Amino acid sequence: MTARPTSARTRAAWPDIGRVELAGLLAALAAAALVAWLSAARPADMPVWAPWDFSWTQFLAAILGLGWYARGVARAAPGAAPNVWRQAAFVLGVGSIYAVLLTHFEYMAQHMFFLNRLQHMVMHHVGPFLVALSWPGETLYRGMPAPLRRVFDPPALHRVMRIVQQPALAGVLFAGLICLWLVPAVHFRAMIDHRLYDVMNWSMVVDGLLFWFLVLDPRPAPAARTSFAVRMIVTVAVMFPQIIAGSALTFSTRTLYSYYDLCGRLYPSLGALVDQHLGGAIVWIPSAMMSSIAFMLILNNIRLNEERTAAEEVETDDARNVVFASRWTGR
Repeated sequence: MTARPTSARTRAAWPDIGRVELAGLLAALAAAALVAWLSAARPADMPVWAPWDFSWTQFLAAILGLGWYARGVARAAPGAAPNVWRQAAFVLGVGSIYAVLLTHFEYMAQHMFFLNRLQHMVMHHVGPFLVALSWPGETLYRGMPAPLRRVFDPPALHRVMRIVQQPALAGVLFAGLICLWLVPAVHFRAMIDHRLYDVMNWSMVVDGLLFWFLVLDPRPAPAARTSFAVRMIVTVAVMFPQIIAGSALTFSTRTLYSYYDLCGRLYPSLGALVDQHLGGAIVWIPSAMMSSIAFMLILNNIRLNEERTAAEEVETDDARNVVFASRWTGR
């Protein structure tokens, strides 16, 4: 008597989900549960690429993202799949974020300031940059289960995206969050409070994705949220707060981050001030390099769009000439 209502409720909660999609979700949950148990019960036996401090949300985001992307590539129509370099960029982007968040590197980043800065550089710059460069939205959408695709369709979600990806706000958030987590008091609290530590890490990844998807959008406006010129301005503008913050740490004569002295440094021979100077250089130099690379990629997107527009105009002119000639000859 109770089997039918339960089945109906299940179909209502998961409409249109196929067996392959359900099997994939269950396999991801089973893998996450196994890794979580091993991390808790046998931490000393875990390899270096396994999670140091397991996180369900981070692990599932990585494994499901890769799985849905692979499924989206497999389901693409002939000639519609992303090319090899875009696929490689997506895998490398997700893999780099996984490497600094869900391996033993996280332990290292909790015990050396310059490694913590390297972790944030990958989470906020390198990983999201590569993911955005792969432009995976259509492929991920195609690989997701149907119920989850509906989550990304509501107009309210698109309105929120338009707000947070407004160029001025996106630039302020991008540079501002880096500087916020560098404030010594805020940094100390985030490193000792597990919940705030998770907020810090998630904010780095999510904000990096939002910013790089905005500026690396290969489409011209109005399909993109803003023009190529505005994107170039924002890309250059975010360099300066990071350069100022990084140079201030690099040339500082006093230590600012006592947390690493209290928790114990991974490399005791590396002094606190040298550690801080190395961290400042990471904030300073790679961030400027990433903006420079993004600027050149935007210029390349302008060139590609101009060539595409010119080719379309030539095709249109050729079509008009054919029509005109046929009318003139009467054929």
